[in-house]
Amino acid sequence: MAAGRHLARKFVLYGCAGWVLEVLFTGTKAALSRDKKLPARTYLWMHPIYGAAALALENVHTRLARRSRLTRAVASLGVIYATEYASGAVLRRVLGDCPWRYREGMHLHGLVRLDYAPLWLGAALGFEWVRDALHAPPARTAGGSAVACPTCGTEEPSSDRIAA
Repeated sequence: MAAGRHLARKFVLYGCAGWVLEVLFTGTKAALSRDKKLPARTYLWMHPIYGAAALALENVHTRLARRSRLTRAVASLGVIYATEYASGAVLRRVLGDCPWRYREGMHLHGLVRLDYAPLWLGAALGFEWVRDALHAPPARTAGGSAVACPTCGTEEPSSDRIAA
């Protein structure tokens, strides 16, 4: 049960992180095109897509744990493109259109932009940092035997701690 809650928590956090990154990306594109309104957007559909993709990226990290971050990021690029293409194709079939239909740049069926590879590689490297933060050991309190909750600061004995 605890493992399921931990997985659900990571899914939600990864989905939210994806939303934030997408809003920052689209807002930055608007700024670079000199749109003074700085519109930034994402889609509700993206949360489960980002959440599921990040959990798949954790699997890549685990399988390639002894390799360099760059090697894992390059491998993750394939997972990112496969997720974007497959989820776009499913949404196109279900909704009649893919919300992020690409019309410019080097794209494959309007579902993925191949010229975004450097940006997705950067996102994969950033994912490593977020994954590491989610898997960091809990902070120890001054007493040494208890573990402090990083959110609220309450303490619980280390024997009651659930392993991540």
